[in-house]
Amino acid sequence: MDCSPQGPRELGRTGVTVPPLGLGCAPLGNLYRALPDEQAQRVVHTALATGAGYFDTAPHYGVGLSEERLGRALRGRDRAAYTLSTKVGRRLRPLAPGERADGEGFVDTPARARVRDLTRDGIRATLDASLQRLGVAAVDIVYLHDVEDHLREVYETGFPALAELRAEGMVRAIGFGMNHSGVLARLVAGLDVDVVLCAGRWTLLERTAFDDLLPECERRGTSVVVGGVYNSGLLADPSPGAPYNYAPAPPALLDRARQLDAVCAEFGVPLKAAALRFPFGHRAVASAVVGAAGPEEMAENAALFTRHIPDELWHTLVARGLLDPDLPLPLHD
Repeated sequence: MDCSPQGPRELGRTGVTVPPLGLGCAPLGNLYRALPDEQAQRVVHTALATGAGYFDTAPHYGVGLSEERLGRALRGRDRAAYTLSTKVGRRLRPLAPGERADGEGFVDTPARARVRDLTRDGIRATLDASLQRLGVAAVDIVYLHDVEDHLREVYETGFPALAELRAEGMVRAIGFGMNHSGVLARLVAGLDVDVVLCAGRWTLLERTAFDDLLPECERRGTSVVVGGVYNSGLLADPSPGAPYNYAPAPPALLDRARQLDAVCAEFGVPLKAAALRFPFGHRAVASAVVGAAGPEEMAENAALFTRHIPDELWHTLVARGLLDPDLPLPLHD
């Protein structure tokens, strides 16, 4: 099987296609640092120019700022030229008088607050507000966002509300987005899920999703979009103090990342290129979404994604104990 990342891939049996590389739009919402409007627009335009025309956003990202900026950057573009996903589960409201915003990692955000809402009316209102911020009549994919601690509401109201929107033709593909692959596996096993976005659990450093989520997705015909391929930055630059899961990396993981980097260097391949390619060894993976805080970073990710990686690199990582021998590898043949 040729696992080179070429051409769009269909999500489940929905007719929705995504390019193998997409743009994760959390940085457009000022994640950790403020991004000028003009720079955010150039990130989106560079993604389109490099063929990474799948954009994943959420109301949570900058309490609506990411959606607003993405909408402005896409204004006037042919709607058929890109794929768009957003998320529900957090409804936005204006701040009350005297109320202080909780950025939750985002800075310089609009004066809004997040409210957990998985009711039918709340989900419809959340999606309607997202469409207004994005300036589009519809999105292609809607994910229930970070609902691992709200599964009762998911089963009672949240997922039925999304399934209703799908049945009405308001959205073409539905699913879940979170970091918890085990919860995603349970949801895929029990519900009619088209696609899941799983962040950080199927990478050069983590096999968790391979053991629980990916087999279930393959069995059910559910597609997987992977996020967090750099594990918060450790696989982008494994230097002392590098982050992993948004905290300083433990010494053992830092050492393993540096060994991965050293083997990649033997083959003249950047570690980031290997990290981007690795998830595509599994046939359930349709796309990888990667954030970018500037157009240069977006262009670099696109170039790394198409970098030739010899099959011998993957075999060497297995031989040296840096990848488990049962893992599927993104081989050319």
